[in-house]
Amino acid sequence: MISRRTLIAAAASLPAAPFLVPASAAADASQPETAAGFALPPGACDCHVHVHPEGYPLYEGRTYTPGGAEVGELEAMMAALGLDRAVIVTPSIYGPDNSATLSGLHALGERGRGVAVIDGTTTAREMRLLDAAGIRGVRLNLSTGGVSQPEVARGMVEETLARIDATDWHLQLNTNLAMIAALHDFLADQPRTLVFDHFGGAQPDASAQPDAEALVSLVASGKAYVKLSVKGGPRDDYSVFDPLAAALVEAGPDRVLWGTNWPHPNAKPPAGGTAKDLTPLFDVDDGAVLGHLPVWAPDLALREKMLVANPARLYGFGQA
Repeated sequence: MISRRTLIAAAASLPAAPFLVPASAAADASQPETAAGFALPPGACDCHVHVHPEGYPLYEGRTYTPGGAEVGELEAMMAALGLDRAVIVTPSIYGPDNSATLSGLHALGERGRGVAVIDGTTTAREMRLLDAAGIRGVRLNLSTGGVSQPEVARGMVEETLARIDATDWHLQLNTNLAMIAALHDFLADQPRTLVFDHFGGAQPDASAQPDAEALVSLVASGKAYVKLSVKGGPRDDYSVFDPLAAALVEAGPDRVLWGTNWPHPNAKPPAGGTAKDLTPLFDVDDGAVLGHLPVWAPDLALREKMLVANPARLYGFGQA
């Protein structure tokens, strides 16, 4: 039988583009500064992280160049917060090359699962290797791709679903509330489980966004999971997300996930710069991020669902 280590190494050897995260940016990812203030249950999972290890090629068509984030730094963040598991998501900076993500999965072993990016060049064999390495979903990034037309997005969803037809993977969407509302009926009819990044792309004052109802509806139906993960830089007040978080948790307590978005990439190039210029990572205190979770999940049973049971079901933790 071929070992998981061999499969990961084989998958990591897929062709890649010729640009690298600068070596000088290889150790600048933030670490928690404060304690969360509550005990995490065993098996707690951060469902949205990235890694940007030194030496892994970047995608020619990327829209930004982040600082580095090593796998060891990810493990340090997890240890500091008391997290046992993590889901590594391939960011847009690598295009359809998942080698950096696979390096993280190799390091985490059974503590890690992943979400890949694929395109029309990804073969069935490559997807089998990715699956064996711990990939459990595929991400379609409509936000960084600048997709604003619902019909274009619908076509991209259909193409991606066709590509993963022979897998058991879910489809993860990085988009916005207006797009989710425009595609609600179409998405509700799809056979695959859906996962929405970052509150479905909601802006902080979600109470003023009527399109949030579509996201809540998909979560309530059991069709979709949603990640209560805040993107962007550090915030003094996470309570701006409280109304939407409460609505999502009430609608589908078995379909809510939590994530840090570590190492907190800044997807906007520096002023006057280009996508090839280094944009430093945001400095975010993930202890403060995690410390707000009891507001969104006030009781122990609900936190256990969000941190342990729901990720285990979706990503197959505990399964060979």
